[in-house]
Amino acid sequence: MKKMVLILEDDIDLAEGIELSLQSEELNFIICQTIADAKVAIQKQKFDLMIFDINLPDGNGVDFCRELKQKISNPIALLTAKGMELDIVKGLESGADDYITKPFSLMVLRARIRALLRRSAVRYEQEYKDAVFLFRFETMEFYKNGVPIELSKTEQRILYLLISNPNIIITRERLLEWVWPEGTEYVEDNALSVGIRRLREKLEDDSSNPIYIKTIYGKGYMWENI
Repeated sequence: MKKMVLILEDDIDLAEGIELSLQSEELNFIICQTIADAKVAIQKQKFDLMIFDINLPDGNGVDFCRELKQKISNPIALLTAKGMELDIVKGLESGADDYITKPFSLMVLRARIRALLRRSAVRYEQEYKDAVFLFRFETMEFYKNGVPIELSKTEQRILYLLISNPNIIITRERLLEWVWPEGTEYVEDNALSVGIRRLREKLEDDSSNPIYIKTIYGKGYMWENI
């Protein structure tokens, strides 16, 4: 399912440039040039991420961010030409999840926006339940046959990505990027394997013969719905 991104920017050339730089099969975009138009769009559509310019024709992006954050938890990145420390502090205090100053590298913008999308994903799908398991990610409660299980943050992130894509192979590369979004260059090669092994020890009846977390040799891992 595609993620929806709202770009609130009165400079249409810049807005379309941002859309073009972030364009992928996973994302859909809506561009608004005023706060009034953005409010209408937000009433009609749920957004996975919003990018606001600060100086807008009918108001201030910081104030609009503060207003929205009282009602929703969707990630918001503020975009502005200002680079003064005070402006950055005001933006973050308004509840913004990131603050990007112009001019910026489109490569850097892409990386930071995708990191926001990865970090925020668990906010929208907070519970998984089947005949055996109950996982509540928001409250970090995990049960197997009604018995509570303790999972580390790393184990939770691995589990979340797998159960969000049942019966689909998730490559090691995608898992690494998801579990360690700030960069995998400092992650030990066996860190993911260790996380998978510990997760199996807690969830499988026989961790040496897993029936839920399958290894697809040469490709990655898969959560198999039984």
